[in-house]
Amino acid sequence: MSGFLSDLVQYRKLLLMIVVLGIGGTHLSGFQMSVINYTSPYIQKFINETWLERYGSVLHQETLTLLWSVIVSLYCVGGMMGCLCSGYLTAKFGKKKCLLLNDVILIIATLHTGLSRTAKSFEMILVGRFLEGIGAGIHLSTHVQYAGEISPKKLRGFINVTSSVFFALGKTVARILGLRDLLGTEDTWNVLLSFSGLVALIQLLFLPFFPESPPYLLLQKGDKAGCLKAMKQLWGEGNYHTEFEDLMKEKAITKGTKIMNVLEVLREPSVYPQLITMLLLLLSLQLCGLSAITFYTSEIFQTANLRESIIPYVSLGVSISELISVIFCSSIIDRFGRRMLLCGGYLLMALILVLLETSLLLSDQFLWMRYCSVVLIFLFIIAYGIGPDASWSFLLPHLYCCPDHFSGSYLHIPPRNKREVNL
Repeated sequence: MSGFLSDLVQYRKLLLMIVVLGIGGTHLSGFQMSVINYTSPYIQKFINETWLERYGSVLHQETLTLLWSVIVSLYCVGGMMGCLCSGYLTAKFGKKKCLLLNDVILIIATLHTGLSRTAKSFEMILVGRFLEGIGAGIHLSTHVQYAGEISPKKLRGFINVTSSVFFALGKTVARILGLRDLLGTEDTWNVLLSFSGLVALIQLLFLPFFPESPPYLLLQKGDKAGCLKAMKQLWGEGNYHTEFEDLMKEKAITKGTKIMNVLEVLREPSVYPQLITMLLLLLSLQLCGLSAITFYTSEIFQTANLRESIIPYVSLGVSISELISVIFCSSIIDRFGRRMLLCGGYLLMALILVLLETSLLLSDQFLWMRYCSVVLIFLFIIAYGIGPDASWSFLLPHLYCCPDHFSGSYLHIPPRNKREVNL
C-alpha cells in the first residue's frame, strides 16, 4: 500500500496528464459514436421539418433515410481522412500541438451541430459530423502514441490500457446524458451533440501546462535539455540516465533516416510482419460482432419483453459493464499476458454469440429464453472488455521497434534499407 501511495505522489503530474489526454482523446470517440443513436429520431424529424418549411413538402422516407445515412457515414469518412494525415502532423508538429489544433477543429464542429437547430440548417450537422470525424481520426492515433511515449516502463502497461478505459467511459457518458431525464429529448438533442465541444475546450485549456513527449523532443527536435526536463516534470525528480541513454541509442539508429509514406510502407517487405499483425488485430475488432450487439441491443431487449421505459437504463448497464471489465483487465493483463486474453476473449465471445443466436431462435417457444438473451449480452460485453477491448491497446504500441522504456510511433527498417516509417 505504501508503494502504491509513493508512486501516486511521484507520478501525480503524469496521471493528471493521462486524464487530460483521455478526456480529449478516445473518450470523445466513444461519446460521438454512441450519442448519435440517441439523437437519431430527433435529427430526422428536424430534417423533415426544415425541408417542409423551405420547400413546402415533406421528404420521402427514402430520401430522409439517405440523408440520415450520409450524416452517419460522414463521420467515418472524416475519421479515415484524419487517420491518414495524423502520422504526418504528429511527426512534423509534435503530438501536443497536433492535439491542441484538433481541439480547435472539434470546437468548430460542435458549434455547427449545436447551432444547427437555431439556424434551421441540417447541412450544418453534415459539416459538423464530418469535422468531428476528422478530429476522431487524429486524436485516436495521437492519444495512444502520446500516452505510450510519456509513460515509464513500470507504468507502461497500465497507461496503455487507459485509451480503452476512456473509450468505454465516453460511451457510458453518452448513454447517461442521452437519457430522457437529461439531454435525450427533442428540445435538447443539439445540446447533447455539442457536449464533446466542452470536453475539447477543457483539453485545450489544460494540455499546454504539460510537456511534449520526451522521445519526440530528443529524436525529432534534438533537444536533450528539453527531453530531460520533460522526464522530470512527468516522472518526478530522479536519475533517468538509463532511459535517456536508450533514447540516444535510438537517435543514433534513426540518424539520417527518411520518413516513408503509406505506399512506400506497403512496398517494404521488412515491415510486413508488423502490418499483417496490426491488420489482423484491427479486422478482428471490427468483425467480432460487437457492432451488431451494440446497434441492436435495444431490439434484443424489446424481444425479451422488457418495458420501453427501462431499456435505456439496461443499455446503460451494458456500457458500465464494459467500463468495469476494461478497468479490471488493466490489473490482470500483465499476469496472464496479452495473447492469452485476446484469444481467450475471442473464444468466449464466439461461444456467447452461438448461445445468443440459439436463445433468439427459441425465444418464441420458451419464454424464459428471452431473458437469457439479456444475460448473454452482458456476458458478451464483459468478455470483450476483459479480452480484446483492452488487450489490443497494449499490443499495438509493442508492434513498434522502440526503446524498451517507451512506446513510440516508429517502425525501423533493417540497416540494409534504413528508413523511418511513421504510421
